[in-house]
Amino acid sequence: MEDKRTEIRNLIRDTKSLPTLPGIIARLGSLADNDKVSSQEMARVISADQVLSAKVLRLVNSAFYGFPGRVSTVSNALILLGVNVVKSLAITGSIFEIMEKNVVGLWEHSMGVAVAANTISKALKLPDAEETATAALLHDIGKVIVKIKLKQDFSQLSALVDSKGYTMQEAEQDLLETDHAEIGGWLARSWLLPEKLIEPVAFHHQVEKSTAHQTKTAVVHLADVLIKASGFGFSGDRLVPRIQPVAWNKLGMTDAILETIIFEIEDKLVDVKNFSLEIQSTDESKK
Repeated sequence: MEDKRTEIRNLIRDTKSLPTLPGIIARLGSLADNDKVSSQEMARVISADQVLSAKVLRLVNSAFYGFPGRVSTVSNALILLGVNVVKSLAITGSIFEIMEKNVVGLWEHSMGVAVAANTISKALKLPDAEETATAALLHDIGKVIVKIKLKQDFSQLSALVDSKGYTMQEAEQDLLETDHAEIGGWLARSWLLPEKLIEPVAFHHQVEKSTAHQTKTAVVHLADVLIKASGFGFSGDRLVPRIQPVAWNKLGMTDAILETIIFEIEDKLVDVKNFSLEIQSTDESKK
């Protein structure tokens, strides 16, 4: 009999058992790997799916990327954010439609972490702030899979958090022999996302294990801690983890810089909450 960790890994490998993503995602993946394909051609592929292009534009114009109301076409999104970010947003838009309906608190937490990651990256003048924000948006995607594919386990995890005062990660390790970060990494790899997005997802609780993209992972880790401390959204438990020294040192963080970043994030979370309420209101009106 296979252990729980192996069972979950096999579940991720069996793509037919996962939430259905638009067939266009595979097409985008093949285009992204072809250096001869222009951004205009990719834009045409995304724009041909009106629902998907609307989701991408909605995310691009959110508080995550600092372009509110300024990006009106998928072509502009590709120019501003790049192919991999837009491809990730297409996937994110698809999977978060499930999250919006089933795990609203986690959706809001993930949006908050994305905004915080973008704010940290820009405050520290780090490159690729938008990519890091996208990794942050996806950082807890493993929890979505547990919620929708392992419903009985999810109920038991919540019970462990409540009865024993565990963090969600501790409950997952106890019950599942893995955790949402590792599950999210498996999922991101199955979707053929680039390593610079996979590592922050897989190692945001173990920054020392991130090698090639440790700075991005450190940013996502710090963003996650700050949003948990703010109480914005709900990631599964209310316990706030310590900032890992390896992340603090990697980013060259100081108390003064952190204080400035926290102030900026708090200001932006108002916009994120409004964005979330707007999405929920729009989705409710469609029913």
